[in-house]
Parts: sequence; structure tokens; C-alpha cells
Amino acid sequence: MTGWQTLFYKEVLRFWKVGFQTVAAPVITAILYLMIFGHVLEDRVQVYDSVSYTAFLLPGLVMMSVLQNAFANSSSSLVQSKIMGNLVFLLLTPLSHRAWFVAYVGSSIVRGLAVGAGVMAVTWWFAQPSLVAPLWILAFGFMGAALLGALGLIAGLWAEKFDQMAAFQNFIIVPMTFLSGVFYSIHSLPEFWQTVSHLNPFFYMIDGFRYGFFGVSDVSPWISLGLVGGALTVVSAIALHLLKTGYKIRH
Repeated sequence: MTGWQTLFYKEVLRFWKVGFQTVAAPVITAILYLMIFGHVLEDRVQVYDSVSYTAFLLPGLVMMSVLQNAFANSSSSLVQSKIMGNLVFLLLTPLSHRAWFVAYVGSSIVRGLAVGAGVMAVTWWFAQPSLVAPLWILAFGFMGAALLGALGLIAGLWAEKFDQMAAFQNFIIVPMTFLSGVFYSIHSLPEFWQTVSHLNPFFYMIDGFRYGFFGVSDVSPWISLGLVGGALTVVSAIALHLLKTGYKIRH
């Protein structure tokens, strides 16, 4: 195995060894969201014609789980390595910054998609949304996981202790996720908050992902694809630059 493949295998094994915490727990959380919001709002909210609120909610919960867990994988791995002091063993290897990026982001994609598939499989019993355009589902699922994996890499490089990492997640990732249209259509918001939502890249990931199920979205899926692809390019370039310069890992 080449270097990046070995590091990728190590990162996948790291979260899989505690799969009950890293995979099963997010699935249970998504089920609770679906049961509570679906039960309370099923007869009160209808976003799309002929689509129940529970069916509308399911793709949003799947994508939310993908994004949050992809971010948590790369960020937690780097912070743990810093605190435990074993990051030095990676620095001693001849791995390039590109190999680090592929391994960490690749393992984040695997974890994010594994959790998303688990949420989909378990919650399918509650509602069976149609699969109008599966390629859109795969494209936004993969790109969303990659984007949050790269963003988690940046956060992990920046943070030096767990409370900094928790602050990044609690004050940036979680609010942007919940304000992205997971539980509602942005057309139900006042005009000001609709404008704010259009500045949130998480909105385009979830809206495009949902389009693959229903063939209906708040904005064109091509616009969402372009914006998500642009964000992925920028975030990946920043992460690669930080890895290349050894930001906060070689001092």
C-alpha cells in the first residue's frame, strides 16, 4: 500500500473501531428529529404538493448527518493527534501534504456517507420519498461530505484543544446546518432571512440534495452545484496550503 492509502485506512479504522459512537449515535439522533418534528408538523406543514412533511424532512436529515459527521471526522482526528502527541509520527513520514489531504478528507467522506446511508435505511420506514434524480443525490452527497471534510481539516489544524474545536462546531457548523432549510423551505421565511439563507453554502447542499428526491427545489440545482463546487475548490485550496506550510503542526 502506498502512503496515502495506509493513512486513509488508519483514519477509517479509527472511527470504525468506535462505530457505536461515530455511526450509530448520529443515526439515532436523526430518528429522534424525524419522530418529533414529523409527528408535530405532519398535519400542519406542507412544503411541496403531493409530498408529506415527513418525506420532505427525510432528505434534509440525511444530508445534515452527512455534513456534521464528515466535519467531525477530520477535525477530531487532528485535534486528538495534537493533544495525545502522536501527530509527530505522521510528521516523520515522507507523506506529502496532498497525501494527508486525500487520506483525511477521503475518510471523512466515508464516515459521512456511511452515516447518511444508515439514516436513510432506518428512517425509510417512516416515509418513502421518491428518487427522481439519483445522480444529483450522489453528487451533492459526495461534494457535501468532501467540503465539510476539508473544512474540518482546517478547523483541526487551527484548534489546539477540544474547547476550541467545540466552539468552532457549536458557533459555526451547527447554526449554518440548522439555518439551511433542513426543517423548512426558505420561502416560508421573511425576505431578510431568505436573503441570509442564500448566503449560506449549506443551504445549496441540502436544497440540491433534496432535488434528487423530489425533482423540486428552492433554487436551480445547477446553481447549487456550481456554488457548492466553487466552495469545495476554495476550501480545499486553503486546506492544502495550510498542510503544505505545516500550519500549527510544525512549531
